[in-house]
Amino acid sequence: MSPALVIRSNHRQGAVMENQSEKTIAIAATFTAEPLEESLSFWKQELGIPFKVEFAPYDQVFQQLLDPASLISKNNNGVNVILVRFEDWTRCEERPGAGFLATGKKEKVEKDVRELLSALRAASERSATPCLICVCPASPAAVSELDQIELCRHMEDLMALELERTNNVYLVRTSELTDTYPVSTYYDRDSDELAHVPYTPAFFAGLGTVIARKFHAIQNAPYKVIALDCDQTLWKGVCGEDGPSGIEIDLPRKRLQEFMKRELDAGMLICLCSKNNEADVIEVFETHPEMPLKRDHIISWRINWAPKSENLKSLANELGLGLDSFIFVDDNPVECADVQANCPQVLTLLLPKEPEGIPQFLDHVWAFDHWRITEEDKKRTTLYKENKERDNLLQQSPSLRDFLAGLELKIEIAEANPTQIARVAQMTQRTNQFNFTTIRRSEAEIQKLCQSGKLECLVIEVTDRFGDYGLVGAILFEADSEALTVDTFLVSCRALGRGVEHRMVARLGEIASERKLRHVELAYLATKKNQPARDFLHGIGSVYQESRDGKVLFRLPSEYAKAVAYAPGGEKPLSPAEPDREKPGQPQTLEKEIVFARAKSDRLAHIATSFNRAENILASIESRYHRERPQLSSEYIAPGNELERRISRIWQHVLRMDKVGVQDNFFEIGGTSLKGIQLIAQLRRELNISIPVVRLFESPTISSMARSLGGEEHQRASIDNLSEIRQRGDKRRMRRSSRRSA
Repeated sequence: MSPALVIRSNHRQGAVMENQSEKTIAIAATFTAEPLEESLSFWKQELGIPFKVEFAPYDQVFQQLLDPASLISKNNNGVNVILVRFEDWTRCEERPGAGFLATGKKEKVEKDVRELLSALRAASERSATPCLICVCPASPAAVSELDQIELCRHMEDLMALELERTNNVYLVRTSELTDTYPVSTYYDRDSDELAHVPYTPAFFAGLGTVIARKFHAIQNAPYKVIALDCDQTLWKGVCGEDGPSGIEIDLPRKRLQEFMKRELDAGMLICLCSKNNEADVIEVFETHPEMPLKRDHIISWRINWAPKSENLKSLANELGLGLDSFIFVDDNPVECADVQANCPQVLTLLLPKEPEGIPQFLDHVWAFDHWRITEEDKKRTTLYKENKERDNLLQQSPSLRDFLAGLELKIEIAEANPTQIARVAQMTQRTNQFNFTTIRRSEAEIQKLCQSGKLECLVIEVTDRFGDYGLVGAILFEADSEALTVDTFLVSCRALGRGVEHRMVARLGEIASERKLRHVELAYLATKKNQPARDFLHGIGSVYQESRDGKVLFRLPSEYAKAVAYAPGGEKPLSPAEPDREKPGQPQTLEKEIVFARAKSDRLAHIATSFNRAENILASIESRYHRERPQLSSEYIAPGNELERRISRIWQHVLRMDKVGVQDNFFEIGGTSLKGIQLIAQLRRELNISIPVVRLFESPTISSMARSLGGEEHQRASIDNLSEIRQRGDKRRMRRSSRRSA
C-alpha cells in the first residue's frame, strides 16, 4: 500500500453531500493533495463564499473522470479540479523525484497525457460542471535536463491546444502557478518520499489561492470597463505642468499600461477619467513615444474638472452599461473617496503609494481575472466604436425610420454550432436587461441540453454598413405536441431598438408553424433590471398574457407570432441601446447594496495588498489557525533538554500551538495523519536522521520520541565527525602529493 494512503482516514471518499445549495470544489490529483484543504478553507472565510472541499481517493484521476458514479462526475454544483504532475505517471517508489526521461518512460508520459485529454473530453460531454486542470511543477530532479524541460513544455502545449476545443475545461499552466505565487522552495523531498506530498506548505498555499481565484471568477459577474486616471497613474508627472514631453513613463507605469493593454485584449473597455485639460492629455497619447496605450485603445473619456463620480455616471450613460460594470483606478485617495461615496457600485482601486508596488498590486486584483475569453470579448472595443458611428447616424437622421433604413441592417438567425456555445453561455451570465428569464447556464450545461435533444439553440448575428455586431442574441427552446416553449430569450443591449427582438419572435412563429404547433410560449420572470424585456412582451402580446407558476406567460398563437414585425414610429429614441442604470423615478440603490458594494471593493483591494505572496498567505493561515494547548488530564511538562526543545519547537510549528508538553500525546492534541507526515518530514530535515513514519505511532510524545531519537542523533553526529576527519585526511594527502609533484 502506498504511504500516501495513510492520510486518507479522515476524508470522505464517496459522493457529493446532499446539500447542493453549497458549492463544491471537488479535487482529484496524481499526488496527495489534502494540504490544499487548509488554504481553501482560509479563502472560504476570507471571501464569504459558501463552499466545501472534497477530495477524490488517492491517484484516481482517470477513474474519477470516466466513472459516472465518482465524486468528480457527481459534482453538479461548483467546480472540479484536476491536479497533474507528469512525473507521477512514472513515479518510482524507491526513488521519488528521479528524472522520468532517465527511466526511459517518455512514451508513457505522452500516452497518459493523450488519455487524460480523452477522459476530459468525455467528462465534459457528460457533466455541466466547469473543470479546472492544473499542471503542477515537477521535482527539481525530474527537470534537471533540457530534454526533460522540453517534454513538459511540449505536453502543456498539447493540452492547451486540445482543451481550446473542449467546452468548460480550462488549463492552468505550471508557469501561471509559479509566476503568480512564486516561493523560494516549492519541493519537499522528505514528504514526497513519506506520503507522496511533493510540495512545501508555502507552495500549497499558493496553489490553493490560484484555485480560489478561478472559483471566484466563475461565481462573480465580470466587469466590463476600466476607467483610468492619468497624471501619476498612467504616467509619472503632471502633463499640464510638465508638458507632454516632460512626463515620464517609468517602469511601474509602463507595466500598468501593458497590464491595461492585456485587459483590452481580453475584452475590457478602457476609458479615461481625469481632472485635466483635454488637449494636454490627448497630446500625450498622440506624441509620447513610450506609451504602450494608444489613443485608439481608449473607447471614451471624460477629461475635465468635474467630480469624477459624475464623469463615471456620464461614461456609463454613454456606453449603456451599469456602474457595477466599472473598475476605477486612481492614485489619489480623495478622488477614490468621492467615487466610493457617490458611485458605490463601481469597484474603486487606490494604487499603492510606492509606485514600485503597482505591478504586483494589479496582478493580484481578482476582479481582473477572466475565466474564459471569447472571440466576442477580443473585439469588444471595435464593436463599441462602431456603435458610436451608429449614434452619430442616429443624431443626423430626421426619424427613426430613416435611421434604420440608413443602417442597412441584416439579421441572421441559425442553429448554434459548437464554437458558439461559449458565447451563448457568456450571454446568459451577463445579459440582464433584455433577458426574459435570466436563467444562467454554463457551456457544458447548454451543450449537454442540446446534445440530449431536450433543448434547441438558435443564435442571432447582426451586421450593418458600419460593421459586424457579432453574436448578439440567443434562444433556447423545446417543443412538445402543442407548443414551442422558450427557456431563454435574450438580446445584447447594443442590438436593441432595431427590430432584432421582433425578428426573433417571428422566427419562433415560423418554426412552430412548420412543426404544426399551435402556440409559442414566452415566459417572463421579473428582475430588478429586465423591465425592457417586460415592456417588449407587453407591446407585442398583452392580449395573450396569463400567469402560471409565479411567472408571466405570453402564449402567442403560432401564426400571430410569425407575423410579429417592427414598425418604427417617427420619433427617435435617446439611444439605440437603453443603458443599464437607474432611471429617474426608480427607487434609489438600497443602502445594503451600497454597503455590500463598498465591502466588495475593500475586500478585493485588501487581497491585492496583503495577500499577493504565497508566504504572506501561509503566515495568515498559520496565524488564523493558531491555538492554545487544549485542556488535558495531564499537566504541562516543559522540555528538559536540548533535543526535547528542538522536537518541541517542531511540534508547536506543525500543530500551531503555543506550547506542547513533553508528555502530550500527538494525536490527542489535534495531530492528524497529514500533520504527522509534515512533522516527520521536518524532523528529518532538522535532525538529519532518516525517521520512518511508524516512529510517530510508536513514540507519540516528545519525551518518548526524544529517547528513541537520542541514540540515532548521537550516532549521526559520530558518523558526521568521522566523515569530516576523513575529508581532512584526504585534503592533507592531496596537498602532500601536490608538493611532491612540484
